[in-house]
Amino acid sequence: MTKTILATDLDGTFLGGDAAQRAALYAWIAQRRAEIVLIFVSGRGLDFMRQLARELPVQPDHVIGDVGTSVATGADFAPLPALDHWLDAAWPCDAGRQIDTVVRRHPTLQPQPHHGGRRRSYFYGRADAAQVAASELRRLGFDTLMSDNQYFDVLPRGVQKGSTLLRTLAALGLPEHRTLVAGDTLNDLSMFQTGLTGVAVHNAEAALQLAIAPQANVFRSAQPGAAGVLDALQRFHQQGDFNGFISGHRLSQTTV
Repeated sequence: MTKTILATDLDGTFLGGDAAQRAALYAWIAQRRAEIVLIFVSGRGLDFMRQLARELPVQPDHVIGDVGTSVATGADFAPLPALDHWLDAAWPCDAGRQIDTVVRRHPTLQPQPHHGGRRRSYFYGRADAAQVAASELRRLGFDTLMSDNQYFDVLPRGVQKGSTLLRTLAALGLPEHRTLVAGDTLNDLSMFQTGLTGVAVHNAEAALQLAIAPQANVFRSAQPGAAGVLDALQRFHQQGDFNGFISGHRLSQTTV
């Protein structure tokens, strides 16, 4: 049987919902562990995910951290050289200095206490002020990302969760048509924009729901967090292809 790849955000998604919902998702994956490739795709750093992997009943096969700016593989979190070379090339050696010069002019941006990868991360207070800073940073050649009404990330141009996921799948020889992505905030939007089959869990932020409204490859689960992931994962794994998933999902919606 061809394996199913689950590429999932963590906070609010794989780690979302109540204890029973999380336990049900993890148990379902554990029972089919040989059939599932599990990829964590998070704004969290590799150190956080390494610790999380020790605590969860199911461990990831691969991880994409820091909003797509760091990648590791296997139980020992080994690097993927092809991805590291690409990410290093996209992040200038003086990126920090350039970004700091802009951010000092915008005191409403406050540094997040812990972040890694090739990025700079802040909290923002006023959206209008953050948008001004974002425009200045984009003119310098960086990408910016505002999500969950509080997070402001400065990223290498062309690097987000989605672009890094596609390159990771290619580097590992994993098929895109068997990949399901899951998320709940705007920093997951780039995964849905890849065209991969996706599920937005019920607790997804309103801005993400609006952004994915025209996308036929993304389904909106009626379940929150881990329950929403399990709902979509069961259907996708059973149907075996994108068209089957669409048909099964629409049939379920009309009969529930």
